[in-house]
Amino acid sequence: MPKDAPPNGGARDPAPKGPWSRVSEMQAKLHRWAAADPGRRFDDLFNFVYDPATLIVAFDRVAGNTGARTPGVDGLRVADIEEEIGVPGFLDTLRTSLKEGSFRPLPVRERMIPKPGGSGKLRKLGIPTVADRVVQAALKLVLEPIFEADFLPVSYGFRPMRRAHDAIAEIHMLGTNGYQWVLDADIEAAFDSVSHSALLDRVRLRVKDKRVLALVKAFLKAGVLSELGENSDTHTGTPQGGILSPLIFNVAMQVLDEHLHGPWENGGAMATTSQRVRRRRKGQPTWRTVRYADDFVVLVHGSRNDVEDLREEIAQVLAGLGLRLSPAKTQVVHMSESFDFLGFRIQWRRKRGTTQWYVYTFIAARAIRSVKTKIRALTGRTSQQDLGTVLIRLNQIMRGWANYFKHAVAKHTFKVLENFVWRRVIRMLMERHHWRWKDVRRRLTTPAGQWRRPSADGIELFNIAAVPITRYRYRGNTIPTPWTLPNHA
Repeated sequence: MPKDAPPNGGARDPAPKGPWSRVSEMQAKLHRWAAADPGRRFDDLFNFVYDPATLIVAFDRVAGNTGARTPGVDGLRVADIEEEIGVPGFLDTLRTSLKEGSFRPLPVRERMIPKPGGSGKLRKLGIPTVADRVVQAALKLVLEPIFEADFLPVSYGFRPMRRAHDAIAEIHMLGTNGYQWVLDADIEAAFDSVSHSALLDRVRLRVKDKRVLALVKAFLKAGVLSELGENSDTHTGTPQGGILSPLIFNVAMQVLDEHLHGPWENGGAMATTSQRVRRRRKGQPTWRTVRYADDFVVLVHGSRNDVEDLREEIAQVLAGLGLRLSPAKTQVVHMSESFDFLGFRIQWRRKRGTTQWYVYTFIAARAIRSVKTKIRALTGRTSQQDLGTVLIRLNQIMRGWANYFKHAVAKHTFKVLENFVWRRVIRMLMERHHWRWKDVRRRLTTPAGQWRRPSADGIELFNIAAVPITRYRYRGNTIPTPWTLPNHA
């Protein structure tokens, strides 16, 4: 993602009859029970995990992911299972092994992929086998509605019906209301370093079923097969790429959310507007955190020293999870200096031509570099790719990118990017067909002298400059869960 993050998964249309309906009803009950009793520990969950309906829905989700084409260490893809083994037989075998207790997850296949932003650095991605993905998806179907009842509104990453734009809108709202000192935090190798014991301790607060706990632990300890073919044990961390990993990581990071958000809860020192006003009159700070998985910022209505004090507190809380803040990348900034979060650059600045100051959301330079790198890779002058194929891929990239950033102050950036991609395509065509500029004008202008979009096989180059800029609606604490929607009432 600029992290080029699409909206989080989990939200879907009303469930059809059959397995989806059964699983949806089960999730609604678990969520209702968890919300009604915050101290309840759930037993007998394992039956739900290997229930035929749960496994069918889990397989459908795995098959619907783009990663379905990627094999794990056993070399099997979803298509191989569908064509060679058959889904019913595969799920029956998987269910039997779960029920008998003989199921053992295999090591994840490690791949090194480029980090977003064109920095040239790589990050690890763990690819489980299809069987392991299905079981992880089944576990998530059972555990997510329970833990969602506990998750706080300050957490936005990899949660149903929440997205990066909600986090940005929260920052915008807080910055507008005086929270202008920012701890821009970076956790070193968060997913690789988080303590297994800390993770499992948090899961145990809600889950009593030993078979479910053993299954979660087995996935944490499954090991890694590197690109060089070397097997290694996993003593810490939860592999990025696993379906269950984001949920389990959020469960662990709830410790930090509770520490920072606790004063906002009923009975806390910052629970009401009047309490927060009194604190500020006494020179005491108020703060609020906004977290998206391992990326988070703490916004403070106070002074730089207040942020530094909070930084030390946060470091101690994270140490209990086996995590540490990156000294080089964690910074304290005033919002007037700007900071980057989830691909956006956020800054408090004076509106042109007035004396009024506002919080603005721009597109971060790193996100612009990243999309330009992708465009360059597709439009090299010596590229021999079919033009129609190039245009399809360019359009996919630009539509997705524009969709993500259309709520920022992006009109000028979209126009610059439109000129950039148009020039890249034209130069590629000029090189490929040995055109001169007059050839370009003859082929790409109408008799009236107006420019036409480059096209091939009925596919026209997407005009990103035509994408309208819209304000994202702030939802605050009103974001529902899939199990509190009217169809589950």
